Formats: sequence, C-alpha cells, structure tokens
Amino acid sequence: MDKDIYILGIESSCDETAAAVVVNGRTVLSNIIASQINIHEKYGGVVPEIASRNHIYNISPVIDEALQVAGVSLHDIDAIAVTYGPGLVGALLVGLNYAKALSYASNKPLVGVNHIEGHIYANFICHKELEPPFVSLVVSGGHTHLVYVKDYGKFEIMGRTKDDAAGECFDKVARAVGLGYPGGPKLEKAALDGNPHAIEFPRAMLDDTSLDFSFSGLKSAVLNYLNKAEMTGENIFIPDVCASFQKSVTDVLAQKALLACKNKNSNKLALAGGVSCNKALRNEILKICTENNITLYMPEPIYCTDNAAMIASCGYYEYISGLRSPLSLNAYPNLELTGA
Repeated sequence: MDKDIYILGIESSCDETAAAVVVNGRTVLSNIIASQINIHEKYGGVVPEIASRNHIYNISPVIDEALQVAGVSLHDIDAIAVTYGPGLVGALLVGLNYAKALSYASNKPLVGVNHIEGHIYANFICHKELEPPFVSLVVSGGHTHLVYVKDYGKFEIMGRTKDDAAGECFDKVARAVGLGYPGGPKLEKAALDGNPHAIEFPRAMLDDTSLDFSFSGLKSAVLNYLNKAEMTGENIFIPDVCASFQKSVTDVLAQKALLACKNKNSNKLALAGGVSCNKALRNEILKICTENNITLYMPEPIYCTDNAAMIASCGYYEYISGLRSPLSLNAYPNLELTGA
C-alpha cells in the first residue's frame, strides 16, 4: 500500500481511558492514557459504575490530546478503531459510542477491535520485524491464553485458563495478604524481599500435556496457608508468601508456553497482556527461551497494560483486510478471541 494509513485507536474496556494515533500499524505518533488507579485504590478494586462515569469525563479530552500530540486532525485519519469487547460493559459502551458518533460525524470508517487481539498486536509496535506465524502467551487480569497466531487476524487457541486468570489470582492473593489494589504490581514489589523457594505451593497441570491452565487451586493453597498460620499463631513473612506464589505462577506459564512452541515447532514467542510486565515472569520465560533457541518478543510495559496504540495497530490490519464495522456495533463484555 503506497499511502500511509493513519488509525485513531480508542480503548475504554476497564479503568483506563485511552486514545492513540498509529501509522501503518507499527509507528506510534501518540498514546494518551488517563488512568483511574488512584480513584479505585480506596475501594480495593475497579468499581464498574465509577469507571464508566470517569470514562465519560475523560474520553473527549483524551482523544483531542492524542490528535494534538500526533500533529494530525480528524481529517487526516483513515479509520477509527475501538475496543468493543471483552471488558466491563458500561466502560466499553462509553468508548464504543463515542467512536461511533465520531465515525458518523466525520464519515470515517469504524473498525471494532477485540481487546485480547489488541494485546497481541502490541508486539508489532515494539518489534517491527515480527511477522506471523508465532506463539503468543496472553496474560492479563481477565485472561490467560496460549494463542498460535497463524497470520494477521487468524488465530488458534491452544490453551486457556479453566478458572481464574493469572492476573485475577495475583489480585486476590495480594488482597489476602493485605497489599490492596492494584494487586499485581504491589505483590511483585513485595516478592523482591522474599524467598521464592520458602513455601512449596502447587503448580497445577504442570505435568499435563494439556496447554490449559488452572490457578484456582493455587489461590486456595495460599489462602489455606494464611488461615492455618493465623490459627496456629505462626509468623507469616509476607514477602516469602508473595515470592513463592509468584514463582508457582511463572513456572507454570513458562513451561506451558515452551510446550506450545514445541507443539507448533515455533521459534518465536510473544508475550502480551498486563501481567507480562512482571519482571519475574519475563526473566523465567527469557531463560527458557534462551535454553531452547526461541526468540522472545516482549512489548514495553506501557504497551502491555491497557492502551489505545495496540487497538490502533490491530485496527490497521483489520482495516487493510477490508473489515468495516456497522454503526449498530454493540459492546460484548464476554467476547472471545476467535480466528480461522
């Protein structure tokens, strides 16, 4: 394609209001994020109604700033890409309805984007040399997937969690040990002062040839350990609990990712999702990939957590494939990742 394609991306699936302008799916001109962490911290987690209301306050100025920083106007934009699922339904509707109104008013094409697919495409922003096929490990607060990316927009789900997502488990354990919200980063920080081998927590399905995950048993094991220690008066060293729990999760994720690569005879593995910011996970997977001659692709942390640049990147590839979404497009909070 001779002409550069400018995509405006809009993301509002949870508690970040984000907008970005990306050229040709890989070059980020702007990536603006209005976070609500400080608002939800006092509640111990995201409150959906509060998140939705704050998206309404933030979305117009965030989009204006994204265009301004990129040095473009809406006239220069070729298409508007927006997350339509999965996520919190009220939050999704704010971004989606704004994008639809913008599309209608400006006569620009609308492209609906799957949030999980967007996380995978963050790797194309940070690694311009990366091309399908490859295996991707998607680890976030709501999802844990092993995905074989056959081509742009074409996926095979190789494995997924049977219960709690890894990020959800991080948050629940962090809450149980009194660290609060956001649980993942606070648990990772506490684990730095702990011994990852202090407590032997279970590693579910690690010896199974299945590529599915299960973390609810691990979560229960941590809660049982804490309850037993409290009942017997045993001293609990929180950093050891955090480090040992984290080690259990990272071992399972790394070993399953390696198995997926071997099953597909793939020498490329791409991380995706908010939990892929975790340094212990990155180090463990990098170690395994190095030992097995697998090239590891990891987005910069700003592109691992929810952002609109990844949505714009994904929207670009959908746009050039001919996809156009109708103005009747609705939000789907439980949208699954599919692809032929």
